[in-house]
Amino acid sequence: MAPLPPKFDITRPEIARVVAAFYESVRQHPGLGPVFAVHVADWPSHEAKVTDFWANAILYERSYDGNPLKVHRDAGNVRPGMFETWLALFEMTLRTELTPDQAAAWSELAHRIGRSLRAGVVEKTKGPGGIPILR
Repeated sequence: MAPLPPKFDITRPEIARVVAAFYESVRQHPGLGPVFAVHVADWPSHEAKVTDFWANAILYERSYDGNPLKVHRDAGNVRPGMFETWLALFEMTLRTELTPDQAAAWSELAHRIGRSLRAGVVEKTKGPGGIPILR
């Protein structure tokens, strides 16, 4: 069976470049930087894992083994409103680093994944009747 074609025209080195540029911005962001700093001590390793995630999602590589929903749920300091900030910063990075077609395609995928993650975090942080669970 022939491998699946990529979701859109992009290379693994381009994915790695976007991930590195994005996390450089995250580290400097006043809202997201501290959230990530609690969990990420080894940025190169984190960026490599996230590059694997995106290469799997876009290029259908099988180099990623992880559970992003579990990681975000278990973090303890990720709140639903942070996803909008994350996506806005990610979109800015996409527009800076890629062609308009690449940026639009990846943005659409990121929003779809972001909606799923946000829904999983919201469900985890709310109890019966939508009442927030305090941590």
